[in-house]
Amino acid sequence: MAAKRIRVASLNTNKIDAVGEVFTSYEVTGVACESGVREQPLDLDEIIRGAIFRARSVFGDCEYSVGIEDGISQVPGTKSSYMNFCACAIYDGGQIFLGLGPAFEYPSVCTQRVVDEGITISEAFIPLTDNADIGYEEGIIGWLTRGRISRKDYTKHAVEMAKIQIDNSGLYDR
Repeated sequence: MAAKRIRVASLNTNKIDAVGEVFTSYEVTGVACESGVREQPLDLDEIIRGAIFRARSVFGDCEYSVGIEDGISQVPGTKSSYMNFCACAIYDGGQIFLGLGPAFEYPSVCTQRVVDEGITISEAFIPLTDNADIGYEEGIIGWLTRGRISRKDYTKHAVEMAKIQIDNSGLYDR
């Protein structure tokens, strides 16, 4: 019997591994893909559009394709006025299933540079950490939590939230 396959619209091992840990009985592979949005999304709509664009772009010869997109969006009551969100879109060739992971706030000085200068959050963190590849390694969430939460584990929550609709398809209108 052929293995059930999932394509993840990224070569980032954190994203690929997060999907693999949620879909344990699937063969999961990463595929290079553009997001269809800015490199640093600046609102929830753009984050979700990026995840959906990614998922749809890599679908083919698989049961599901997965797009994962992170970005910042305005949130009232926060110090910087923004929080980071991770969105996951799972595509089955017909429908999109969406999930969001937990949100957290970056230091205000970093967020302000992203908004004012149009740079990525990883670039904005360069004065604080000299790791230019932080998003492909422990992630800024890993750095901020001193290793308590990894980028993979943070991403995994968004994937789990999107998979709820697949696991409980009888409860959702199709």
